[in-house]
Amino acid sequence: MNTVSFEARTRELLNELRESGTHKALRYIGGPMGATVNLEDRGEVICLCSNNYLGLADHPEVVAAAHEGLNRHAAGTASVRFICGTFACHREIEDTIAEFAGTEAALTYVSCWCANEALIGTIVGKNDVIFSDELNHASIIDGCRLSKPRERMVYAHRDGADLETKLKANMDADARWVITDGVFSMEGAVANLAELVNLCKRYDARLIVDDSHGVGVLGRTGRGTPEHCDVLGQVDIITGTLGKALGGAAGGYVAGSRDLVDLLVQRSRPSLFSNALPPTVAYSARQAIQLLQRDTVLMDRLRANIARIRTGLADLGFECQDSPTAIIPIMIGDEAEAIRKSERLLELGVWVVAFGYPVVPKGKARLRVQVSAALTDEHVDRVLEAFGTL
Repeated sequence: MNTVSFEARTRELLNELRESGTHKALRYIGGPMGATVNLEDRGEVICLCSNNYLGLADHPEVVAAAHEGLNRHAAGTASVRFICGTFACHREIEDTIAEFAGTEAALTYVSCWCANEALIGTIVGKNDVIFSDELNHASIIDGCRLSKPRERMVYAHRDGADLETKLKANMDADARWVITDGVFSMEGAVANLAELVNLCKRYDARLIVDDSHGVGVLGRTGRGTPEHCDVLGQVDIITGTLGKALGGAAGGYVAGSRDLVDLLVQRSRPSLFSNALPPTVAYSARQAIQLLQRDTVLMDRLRANIARIRTGLADLGFECQDSPTAIIPIMIGDEAEAIRKSERLLELGVWVVAFGYPVVPKGKARLRVQVSAALTDEHVDRVLEAFGTL
């Protein structure tokens, strides 16, 4: 039997992607991430597709903190944490995250993807059962795949009744782990954490929440989905990112008990076998959290922008799913039409990305608007004017 040529197979796969319209072309940006960016092939455009929710990616104090980290600790750790890669700034950012999340301790990773894989793969035992929301992020899905539980169960999206049925049927498991996004990135929908907390208490399960899109956006003080749902301190484990609202650089974390964090230090492979978080990120993310704790100016601005854009789009006749988050999906349906609208908006100087299958179900293509506190009233005017031409 002939061995399949890797090159031929790769070309075939790439051709299939191009023919289906799902091949992704990278766009290159010159300069920082802000309310506007300079696209190499387009010039300056308003950016409505980044996770820079609080506009901190180019905030002067956040940038200055990154410079301080670089000056004090140079480019990086050149080591994993348990050998010689733990700097004082790692303790400082992890203490700051734990206090902010309302947990005993926290551990940072180079991304939230690594954090989710590290957490789930480390804590789930062979006679445990995982219960994962069907629309959870790919990092949670891959983390579940890397673990070795008795069973991995998927419950219907935000469906407490379906979850309860599955929990009841698995009371003989050593442990039950309910895992959900706090905010679902393609819908902007918020998990009903109050219901999940109650179900976990009733059926002796543990709740894990990835709040990457909730922190800095939801809650009175920006502490995310748990604060928004009035269950702050009642979620067993929180994972999150430093690459969205909190500066937009990189990095992820797990926040929970001291014993959990110690176990992750001892056993989680992404911590044991990859370099620690760069000092620049540790410094800039800590400054971002401190800015968030200083006052609510940025959150107030973000929420005003969300309300104005959401209302304006609805007035223009677009179908927008209701949500308090910074993610506004505009349902189009047909994938080709969604792509055409995205391209037209870019011609008008507004960068919005279209999503179709397999990222979202067939027939449910959409434009995803991501709102930032960095947007001025003039930016919002231009955005709504552009959408009004579609």
